[in-house]
Amino acid sequence: MKKSKVVALIPARAGSQRVKNKNIRYLGGHPLIAYSIQTAIQSNLFDRVIVSTDSELFREIALYYGAEAPFLRPAEYATATSPGIEWIKHALTELDIKDGAFSIIRPTSPFRTVETVKRAWKEFVGNEGIDSLRAVELCSQHPGKMWVLEGNRMRPLLDQSHLEKPWHAGQYQALPKVHVQNSSLEIAWVRVVWEHNSREGKIIAPFLTSKEEGFVIDYERDWALADIMLKNGEAHLPQIDKKPFPMPESA
Repeated sequence: MKKSKVVALIPARAGSQRVKNKNIRYLGGHPLIAYSIQTAIQSNLFDRVIVSTDSELFREIALYYGAEAPFLRPAEYATATSPGIEWIKHALTELDIKDGAFSIIRPTSPFRTVETVKRAWKEFVGNEGIDSLRAVELCSQHPGKMWVLEGNRMRPLLDQSHLEKPWHAGQYQALPKVHVQNSSLEIAWVRVVWEHNSREGKIIAPFLTSKEEGFVIDYERDWALADIMLKNGEAHLPQIDKKPFPMPESA
């Protein structure tokens, strides 16, 4: 299936604000990042599985679970507002990778499976002419029902003046289908980074995720929901055949 060299890039900066240290917080017995590392390794698609982090502790955890962490990300590429393309360019430069493909496997989607990654790669290499592929899912909050406030007035986010019946007055099922990106995965050709200074380029293919595949932990409520999904059997984590990383008390 694999037609070119491909590397998995797992971003894991230490300064998470909405959920403190979420990348190494324990879920189902292991640090969150462990599941993305193991999913990437178990897929047998990647020549290298690389963690980009600014933390020595995160680096130690990454190595423990089988990833490589041959460099630390500079602090200026690890802030809450740092553009993603910066750490990607830094990683590709450090690795001296100039061609092939890369996939971003974020720790915040722990229910993404080996089969998910394999399906995405198959769609990516089978779709000629694209720059990248990105995971998307049907949005739950339709932009046709969103508003922009202007003082004590508001207007629809999307122009609906051409419609006989505005979207904001319709039922969700009757509205045009709109998809929103999630953090499950992205795949792109390396050339895109250098030619377009972006991680996605100009021609982007959708990768449709369903149910827990695209589940993302961004807030404490997401973490609580992830626990419930695991206990109810609604979602499953990748199998990890080793003892949990012994987290230091100071972490």
